[in-house]
Amino acid sequence: MFLAYGAYMDFTVHQMDVKSAFLYGKVQEEVYVKQPPGFIDPNFPDRVYKLDKALYGAIDQTLFKRKDEKDTIMVQIYVDDNIFGSTNPRLCIEFEEVMRSKFEMSSMGERFFLGLQVDQSESGILIHQEKYVKEILTKFKMADSYPVKTPVEVRHCLTPDVDGESVDQHLYRSMIGSLMYLTASRPDIMFAVCLCARFQANPKLSHLSAVKRILRYLKYKPKLGLWYPKTDLFDLVAYSDLDYGGCNLDRKSTSGGCQFLGNRLVSWQCKKQSTVSQSTTEAEYIAVALCCSQVRWIHHQMLDYEITFHETPILCDNTAVPHITKNPVQHSKTKHIEIKPHFIRDCVEKKHIQIVEVKTNKQTADIFTKAFDSTRFAQLVEMLGMINFQ
Repeated sequence: MFLAYGAYMDFTVHQMDVKSAFLYGKVQEEVYVKQPPGFIDPNFPDRVYKLDKALYGAIDQTLFKRKDEKDTIMVQIYVDDNIFGSTNPRLCIEFEEVMRSKFEMSSMGERFFLGLQVDQSESGILIHQEKYVKEILTKFKMADSYPVKTPVEVRHCLTPDVDGESVDQHLYRSMIGSLMYLTASRPDIMFAVCLCARFQANPKLSHLSAVKRILRYLKYKPKLGLWYPKTDLFDLVAYSDLDYGGCNLDRKSTSGGCQFLGNRLVSWQCKKQSTVSQSTTEAEYIAVALCCSQVRWIHHQMLDYEITFHETPILCDNTAVPHITKNPVQHSKTKHIEIKPHFIRDCVEKKHIQIVEVKTNKQTADIFTKAFDSTRFAQLVEMLGMINFQ
């Protein structure tokens, strides 16, 4: 969101980080933490860890803003890193000098932000991870693999494959973790990675082949990134979609959503629903609720930028959902839906959002719910605002 705002305000974004190694300082007090889920020692499941070095996770204010006559400087803090930008380069220079006078700082310039490569030009900002793509292709020995045009087969039929050949669980989890990190700038592989992540507990050869296909797709498209053009559009628009009963394992539906500031993609989601829905309307309503939660979070975040949104459109391709949100009477088709998603109606009544029907071929969130052939997949990638670069 900060980078999208930078493109909108037409200022260059810089990064600096604090060299002081305070993150791993010794802890003087006695502190114990539970074993994290998924990494519990089978021999000592009831034991806890004694904390030796500091863990970070501060909840302090992280966005700071200062106005100087007609100009503004904004600073976003993340632990020991900060990114900042201004409508006047002079304010950035002054801020950097002040920080260097107080702390031992290292400047990362304008290219690398928290592991992301950020290329800034007069026309916009490009966010990508080309360097990281090359690293993981080499790490998992897929640099010379045969490229494919999509990250997952259209009719993948991935199941637990109980009788299949087992593979190294550590290798499989390492591959999933690496790919999940890559989704920070590659929403095009989000669905495929989330699909394969469901089988980390007991991975089989069929699952490993599916993960390798994602890597083969990255070999085909290593230079793909998010493009944030420098335009004066900054309206918030969201898309919500689902694949009804699409999970071959338990027939639960998959929710997908994405949010744009102007034509800049800033947030995206892919999540299997926690319950089995009894109808497509129920599943779609739950998916819209997930998207609505993200929209409301963005609303609150943008207040710090002194920007307020009203009646943000959430576009879905289900005819019934917009009518249900406007109808205060609970009829037979909606009374079985759990109470939580009904906060959508409350948001509509308060004019925070509006539910708008969109044609399926214009549904950008489709890419987060299911697999597609290469033609449709390429269209959806373009709709996300992703571009190839040299």
